[in-house]
Amino acid sequence: MLDHLIRGATVVDGTGAPAYVADVGIREGRIAVIAAPGTVDEAARTSEDAQGFVLAPGFVDPHTHYDAQLFWDPYATPSLNHGVTTVAGGNCGFTLAPLHPDRPEDADYTRRMMSKVEGMSLVALEEGAPWNWHTFGEYLDALEGRIAVNAGFMVGHCALRRHVMGPDAVSDAQPTQQQMARMLQLLHDAMDAGAWGLSTTQSSTHSDGDGRPVASRHAKPAELIALSRAVGQHEGTQLEAIVAGCLDQFTDDEIDLFVEMTTAAGRPLNWNVLTIDAAVPTRVPRQLQASERARQAGGRIVALTMPILTPMNMSLGTFCALNLIPGWGDILALPVAERIEKLRDADVRREMLRRADSKEAGVFRRLANFERYVIGDTYSDANAGLSGRVVRDIAAERGQDPFHCLVEICANDRLRTVLWPMPADNDPASWELRQRTWQHEDVLLGGSDAGAHLDRMCGAPYTTRFIGDCLRGRKLVSLEQAVKMLTDDPAQLFGLRERGRIEEGFHADLVLFDPEQIEAGPATLVHDLPGDSPRLDSKAIGVVSVRVNGVEAIRDDQVTGAVPGTVLRSGRDTRTVATK
Repeated sequence: MLDHLIRGATVVDGTGAPAYVADVGIREGRIAVIAAPGTVDEAARTSEDAQGFVLAPGFVDPHTHYDAQLFWDPYATPSLNHGVTTVAGGNCGFTLAPLHPDRPEDADYTRRMMSKVEGMSLVALEEGAPWNWHTFGEYLDALEGRIAVNAGFMVGHCALRRHVMGPDAVSDAQPTQQQMARMLQLLHDAMDAGAWGLSTTQSSTHSDGDGRPVASRHAKPAELIALSRAVGQHEGTQLEAIVAGCLDQFTDDEIDLFVEMTTAAGRPLNWNVLTIDAAVPTRVPRQLQASERARQAGGRIVALTMPILTPMNMSLGTFCALNLIPGWGDILALPVAERIEKLRDADVRREMLRRADSKEAGVFRRLANFERYVIGDTYSDANAGLSGRVVRDIAAERGQDPFHCLVEICANDRLRTVLWPMPADNDPASWELRQRTWQHEDVLLGGSDAGAHLDRMCGAPYTTRFIGDCLRGRKLVSLEQAVKMLTDDPAQLFGLRERGRIEEGFHADLVLFDPEQIEAGPATLVHDLPGDSPRLDSKAIGVVSVRVNGVEAIRDDQVTGAVPGTVLRSGRDTRTVATK
């Protein structure tokens, strides 16, 4: 007997093949039968009429930070609402394990680091997760059986370094031969327990809770190569890495490092995020040189890129991307009164703008076009009526330059004002460039950062927004191709066993949606994290049902209470994707 029968759905199977109408039967968590409508003879415990709806494989998000959130939110919202049934976590060198059993202060250090570098609520981290593990395997076991999505995790280089070197991990001290051996053993142990591989960061934007460069930024190339080589000794593993050039354009040394890492491992290396902007035509060719060099050397480097413009907010009052502009961090870290005084100084503003427009600012240059900011929530009588207005218009009325105008508005609110930057790369030429870039064999859709930067950006709904755009908006790719890019393509990169397609025998990770309605709602600020902390959320529109391993976890944008997900472990749930 079938557990469930979906009748008359338009099946888009994830392979890119043309859609077709079929009945799809599920038994014991797998797709048991795919047949012409009305031809399934086997009885089913439950069934539903899906005529007019599209049935697709569950979406796979290749870059998330749900490592902590899954403990208080097993549904990985809002990703699951938007059809994501499998998430890859442990990215950018940051994981919650391993933790040294003799140094309980390491958990506090990790929480403060994650709060700073990934924009997670410190209160939520402290109150929402049990922190009852030491080894990476114990961390995975703590999630097993209590999550609604499928989740796989890289092991973070920062955690490995901290475990072995303690506070010296964030100094110029390099690991001794014995410490390097211990780090390698920890990595092997983590992969034996199911870690997907190694993640690391060398990005200049990544600092810990004390404002110091995170541990992996202190690692020399030899350390990274040794760890990469260890990854290649395990089945079904990967590399994920971030360097400063990911934000704009790679240096020759960064390309050399990536190529050496992927070839040493014999495994794919993915990085994020490839920013596509027709105003910077040299960026995409430069970034993809890394992929071309890797293939010539017997490796593979995959660039993640987002198919939508991610909603994000800014503020002069709390840590956000503005703090990462060269020369801005020290000013924006001052106490509020001192910060306002500095920002009101014309000479200070002039220097800030100069630094923001310099080559060293890289991709952050786009953030300094303040006339294109929209005023969000305000908190003072002086700013009444400004919400929703564009700074350019307000500045013209007041006879001020845009940055001065924005500063005065924020000062009225003691810097609490919410700011929404209008994207500068929303022009036809940039979308045409995206369409061409997506066709590259080493470009993959993703980079949502879901689970991180919770009150500043909302990348999780990229799946439904992209499909809606393909069906009723720009129509840059067909529905069949769009689904393949969100399902089978990432599943193939990670070597996911029997996931990513609608095929008999595959796991029944399925999304049923209305093609006339599918879309993501606007990003709104909600207070539903532990400690009443805020985050941006987005409603899923037109998603009828989301099934994970055959069990319905979402119905009409509401969680069902079921937790059918599993921790996906390397080797058991992933096959090796070799590069040679």
